[in-house]
Amino acid sequence: MEIKALQIKLKQLETPSYRLKQALRSYYQDLLGGWEEISTWPKDLRDACAELSWSPLTLIDVFESKEPASAKFLFETKDKLRIESVVMRHKDGRNTVCISSQAGCSMGCTFCATGAQGLGRNLTAEEIVDQVIQAARWLVASKGRVTNIVFMGMGEPFNNPDNVFSALRTLMDPDAFGLGARHISISTCGIIPGIQRLAKEAPQVNLAISLHAPEQGLRARIMPIAKAYQLDTLMHAIRDYLQRTNRKVMFEYVMLKGINDKVENAEELADLLTDFRHLAHVNLIKYHATNSKYEPSNQETRRKFANILKRRGIAVTERISFGEEIQAACGQLASR
Repeated sequence: MEIKALQIKLKQLETPSYRLKQALRSYYQDLLGGWEEISTWPKDLRDACAELSWSPLTLIDVFESKEPASAKFLFETKDKLRIESVVMRHKDGRNTVCISSQAGCSMGCTFCATGAQGLGRNLTAEEIVDQVIQAARWLVASKGRVTNIVFMGMGEPFNNPDNVFSALRTLMDPDAFGLGARHISISTCGIIPGIQRLAKEAPQVNLAISLHAPEQGLRARIMPIAKAYQLDTLMHAIRDYLQRTNRKVMFEYVMLKGINDKVENAEELADLLTDFRHLAHVNLIKYHATNSKYEPSNQETRRKFANILKRRGIAVTERISFGEEIQAACGQLASR
């Protein structure tokens, strides 16, 4: 919903202030599908606002995967850009929405389909939030609800900071979507100003770092952003973040066969995290084919890598792959 346009319209119509609150509740909490559904409004007011956009994104299609249960949403913006987001349905009843912060991405990570397509533009705060609202509306049909949100879709969130932090405030606001901060996570390639801002403005929101290599040279080959924010500088920023927040940090590590999955890589990763291992958690991610440059590490290699970290006192999870068959898994989003 485009709040500013609605505020202007309601002011022009000289409506009482509670009408705005009714509209916001209808969109964010009641998850209604349009102006005509606001039963608390008189018909003439609904008709007068019909010219305004209820949802800034148009839902083009939904692709569903049965095992594990997930769904990919293809949206189109008003300027005809296409973005994707994903709902992951966990067996314990949680429903996680993975949302995009940009149309495309400029980071150029070599294992990622989104990075290969380049950057279209930043998404507005309203476009970011609307992905969650439309996913929540879709879940209602099966009596589900959004329990978690992750900024791990298309784009680098901290390259669109103002809109991302505005969206965060709306998603956490009890009078808007009202999800608790600890149920929201933001993943970054390592944009240090964004990490610093998160510590100040939303310290209870979870931070995830797309690390993917424990050494600067290797990381720079996999992720070009490492040339701008070198690994030692990034780790210094993470230590500062931990001192400010005392919150656990997730480290994402996509496993690439023969590239970053060796025993020495696991030992180097443990060395890198050992000073704050009580506040570090590594997520090992299966590589999902996006190009012919890489192959996924096999399960035995992933397990051996995980065991080395565990032996060194590092918490580690081998992440379940959601939506691989519908090209909705990590690194596969590319607005196809």
